[in-house]
Amino acid sequence: MSDHAKEQATGLRKTSLDKDLSKITSVESASRAVSQQLMAPGIALVFLACAGLLAAAYTGESTNGALIVAAAILGGYMALNIGANDVANNVGPAVGAKAMTLMAALVIAAIFESAGAIIAGGDVVSTISKGIVAPSAVADPATFVWAMMAALIACSVWVNMATWLGAPVSTTHAVVGGVMGAGIAAAGFGAVDWHVMGAIAASWVISPLMGGAIAALFLWFIKSNIIYQEDKIAAARRWVPALISVMAASFTAYLATKGLKKIWPLDGMSIALLSGVMFLVSMAIVSPMIRRQSAKMENRNQSLRELFHMPLVFAAMLLSFAHGANDVANAVGPLAAILHTIQAGTVDAKVSIPLWVMLIGAFGISLGLFLYGPKLIRMVGEQITRMNPMRAFCVALSAAITVLVASWLGLPVSSTHIAVGGVFGVGFLREYYTTHSSRRREYMARKAEAGGLAVAKADERSEDDVVYRKLVRRSHFMTIIAAWLITVPAAALLAAAMFYLLTHLT
Repeated sequence: MSDHAKEQATGLRKTSLDKDLSKITSVESASRAVSQQLMAPGIALVFLACAGLLAAAYTGESTNGALIVAAAILGGYMALNIGANDVANNVGPAVGAKAMTLMAALVIAAIFESAGAIIAGGDVVSTISKGIVAPSAVADPATFVWAMMAALIACSVWVNMATWLGAPVSTTHAVVGGVMGAGIAAAGFGAVDWHVMGAIAASWVISPLMGGAIAALFLWFIKSNIIYQEDKIAAARRWVPALISVMAASFTAYLATKGLKKIWPLDGMSIALLSGVMFLVSMAIVSPMIRRQSAKMENRNQSLRELFHMPLVFAAMLLSFAHGANDVANAVGPLAAILHTIQAGTVDAKVSIPLWVMLIGAFGISLGLFLYGPKLIRMVGEQITRMNPMRAFCVALSAAITVLVASWLGLPVSSTHIAVGGVFGVGFLREYYTTHSSRRREYMARKAEAGGLAVAKADERSEDDVVYRKLVRRSHFMTIIAAWLITVPAAALLAAAMFYLLTHLT
């Protein structure tokens, strides 16, 4: 064989080898991708198995041990879904604003959600969520247990579906719908307190509107009094300490009202006094800090954003703690009710929550956040409207104030609806302000006269994206609103179907 032929043969072998290696590399890459996709479900299944084993160890040789184990697994499944869907609202805006990384947000939320659930989660819980069904209407213990099992399955499946679709929904409303549907299936429409249901339905509208209006109001104040001022740094030194102090006072009242009732119950006057003291203390601490931090800053919007980073981190911590303290009951409430009913043989309005049940809820929420939370965190923080630290600050402050106002008015509200409503509120305010604000037009005109129009436009593009007037994605808006509207009826129908299925099978 000639040298030329040998070279051609060698080249062909090398080409074939390269192709084979490329195919092997592609197969390995595909295998890794599939393995990574299966990792989260695998870890979730291990957690559910551990929840079942924990329940089995607690029940021992109980005649209804298998039923309690099944309920514990369902409670763990619900906790995973709460972590995947609901917790995103607490940290999503801060992540979208680049005030913290996604991993930092996951760690902070997991720690404080668990702490809130275990430390301040409450010793007792209502057996029938929100009082929508009277316990006397489902007085038979066996019927009650199957109704709670059906409610757990229904609300877990619905929240799982909503997370898969990328829609942040209220897990509280899902539980309400599940309990209502199971109650109707077990005892008829007369078992439901429709006045309570009416108040809950009103919260579908009240929560997002109130949250959006308050967030928009604070963003309007920041734009008018800080962003569109000639000397932004001087304006920030005047107003940023006051805004942070309002947040400190609001979160003090928020935690005292919603997060620390178990370990430190206070009356309304004490909460108001404590919040006032916190405002003054915060002003005394924050004012010199802001002055030092802004001493060498340029007169730019980018400088202003740095002043809001740390308040956002603290807001994410406090929102997560309060959420864990309140919403862990959505996961473990039905489980605790099932456990008590099986052991006591009676249906009671209030039941205690054993520590092992609370641990399932706390760790399930944190694990669900780590495994499946990033999708909803990106949705809330990045895909509805563009966030920066000032807008995210307005959303976090709105969440605390809205809950306080609603509690004072006696209105049932959803933390999910409030937070997402706040995100929509700042987005729509940006659209309106960019087009209609006379202050902004005057500011741009002054910059043009002073020869600084190029800098002003660059700052403006980074602040309000004036090239693209629709600053809220309408497709996400419609998807989320639709998911909110059908959460209660969908969970109710699923629960009713599951109740009939469970009772007929057993």
